Amino acid sequence: MTFPLPLEQLRGATVLVTGGGGFLGQAIVRGLLARGAQARSFSRQRHPGLDALGVEQLPGDLADAAAVGRAVQRCDVVFHVGAKAGVWGPYDDYHRANVMGTGHVIEACRRHGVKRLVYTSSPSVVFDGGDMEGVDESVPYPEWYEAAYPQTKAEAERAVRGANGAELATVALRPHLIWGPGDNHLIPRILARARAGQLRRIGRRACQVDSVFIDNAAEAHLLAAERLALGSSIAGRVYFISQGEPWPLWDLVAGILRAAGLPPVERSVPLPVARAAAGLSELVYRALRLRGEPRLTRFLVRELSTSHWFDISAARRDLGYAPKITIAEGLERLRQSFEQTGQNHL
Repeated sequence: MTFPLPLEQLRGATVLVTGGGGFLGQAIVRGLLARGAQARSFSRQRHPGLDALGVEQLPGDLADAAAVGRAVQRCDVVFHVGAKAGVWGPYDDYHRANVMGTGHVIEACRRHGVKRLVYTSSPSVVFDGGDMEGVDESVPYPEWYEAAYPQTKAEAERAVRGANGAELATVALRPHLIWGPGDNHLIPRILARARAGQLRRIGRRACQVDSVFIDNAAEAHLLAAERLALGSSIAGRVYFISQGEPWPLWDLVAGILRAAGLPPVERSVPLPVARAAAGLSELVYRALRLRGEPRLTRFLVRELSTSHWFDISAARRDLGYAPKITIAEGLERLRQSFEQTGQNHL
């Protein structure tokens, strides 16, 4: 399938990005501006990076239906990126942001005549705790979830897909392990634990995992918006998004550490020990109602000890998605970013 280039469906459009100040959100905003769109962001706080881009910022919480409605007014397209992420915490907190908030976005789109909604989901919505090797979008949702994040993201994804219809076209993307310069979540956690001597391999198995460089993840979202329309072939569908080149998990971690001038992780913990430690940690945190999150959870242990990589042929075919930045190039860009910012010395 060929696509007309350049695609200009976003030129001149007013586009809302929920969570526009986040890692992925800001990358999408920059892509929108480059395409000639007028971008606005909706998030709980103001972000200097968006101020520098001259982007309109609307403060508010996804759980506030009125605030979401004001943000959606007069928009042509909505990217719903904002969410509560994490591997630990009360279900109600995740439900409030991820399920209730998504419902408010859908309702606001309908009320204000928005025709296109692109939703950022996660492959964790179909993670059943075992290996997922080369699976495509036909893989079913599991019957049970070990953490509130994937459970509520799955509920939200289903709502978005169910909202597709004659007046609103929706599509959901499942990017896996987004990373790159400017990451304020995954990479800082890896580096902090490495410097504290707290990183350990879980078992010795070389599990293959997918990831996606930030520029590629943002491009996939923009391509989806450009191809989405009422009644289009991608409307109501979901797509895995990745590099299309799965790596052994600890090779990828080693590459990130090397970019920051740190040695690879050599020490490991047997899988049964890690599972027991995670279960005990969760028990202690719940019993004592401790703040923060355990250093290890059962969900995280399963994520770190299984293979999960995905068939992205549907995204290639339907969205015209082709990862432009390889993992090797992305790691080099990360290294250069660390050098320029001095972050590798933090």
